[in-house]
Amino acid sequence: MDFTAGLIHITRALAGNLDGLDFGPALVVYNPLDYARDNHEEYLCRYVRKGAKTLFLGMNPGPFGMLQTGVPFGAVGPVKSYLKIGNPVGRPKVLHPARPVQGLDCPREEVSGTRLWGMISEKFPDPDDFFRDFCVMNYCPLGFLDAGPTAKNVTPDKLPSALQKKLYALCDAYLAEVISMVGSTVLVGIGGFATKKLSAVAPKGVRVGTVLHPSPASPAANRGWAAQASAQLRALGIWGA
Repeated sequence: MDFTAGLIHITRALAGNLDGLDFGPALVVYNPLDYARDNHEEYLCRYVRKGAKTLFLGMNPGPFGMLQTGVPFGAVGPVKSYLKIGNPVGRPKVLHPARPVQGLDCPREEVSGTRLWGMISEKFPDPDDFFRDFCVMNYCPLGFLDAGPTAKNVTPDKLPSALQKKLYALCDAYLAEVISMVGSTVLVGIGGFATKKLSAVAPKGVRVGTVLHPSPASPAANRGWAAQASAQLRALGIWGA
């Protein structure tokens, strides 16, 4: 089995295992590895490459990002215009009425994804130049919404500990396998949560670094995120002047 086929194989296995978890009635769970599979697998095929020196890791999908597009940090605009991915997107098995999935027709942009891919595309106008040495993945592919009327986004670190344990066991194993397959020598967590997860599974001799998360919920990120993140990456020695 070649690299890409192997990556798709373990990703489908992860999707199936995650679908087998019971998160209870308080949450509505979206798995874009299922309903946005075509986009996600196109991303894996075209942009996750064996030998990429640096792996960036996010936490989990945002409601207007990967939950709509199937692409990590996948704000609609960058997915269509920069990554040139545009397959039809289906619907989750259970849909919260306050959080529709409109795919690449979603009129809202995920701020975190817009910031991340905006920084990348400014430095690498041709995505192939970026993905020659870098890849971007998420730790957990699931989106969690409060089952109440507001459909508030719930991040994995806010789940009950018993659910965290089951979820993290699957995601840790997948992450470790992806790192091994890609062979990256530098792992960069986008935010503190992802950095901790990388540190827990990083092979011996592989460096782990961090960058500020681009979320608009972070006051620091709202004060020129791209400049701050670029400086952090230059300090790690992986982002030229």
